[in-house]
Amino acid sequence: MTDSLRPYGDKQKAFDKRYLEMALIWARNSYCIRRQVGALIVKGKMIISDGYNGTPAGFENVCEDENNVTKPYVLHAEANAITKVAKSHNSSENSTLYVTTSPCMECAKLIIQSGIKRVVYCCRYRITDGLDLLKRACIELVYIDLENDIYEIQ
Repeated sequence: MTDSLRPYGDKQKAFDKRYLEMALIWARNSYCIRRQVGALIVKGKMIISDGYNGTPAGFENVCEDENNVTKPYVLHAEANAITKVAKSHNSSENSTLYVTTSPCMECAKLIIQSGIKRVVYCCRYRITDGLDLLKRACIELVYIDLENDIYEIQ
């Protein structure tokens, strides 16, 4: 197992892996064909919100157009989880976001503004500007490769 920066106890690592596995399962709810993404927001070992990528409520459950391009109004899993927790009047301050794919720039801005302090993810997206912004905002980033038992604090 690979560790960097400051070490976590085995208990925290086990929780991180389990919540990430739950986010992977939650991603299966998405109707998107190109990529299914799931997200959970956890605070004090309690899931306070969840989300997956898809169209806004009341829209058809079709994420891609006839050219297999994602429609511009599709919401990302992180955005769905963050808006859902805001709607519930709960607070995501000092919580952890577990998301199956690293956040984009737009979601990174929402993460910063919502007070989330940690982001744990397992799939690196090819564009890293969201991760770069989160690092700049001192959000703790944890990359987990579940298949190869890698746990990296970035």
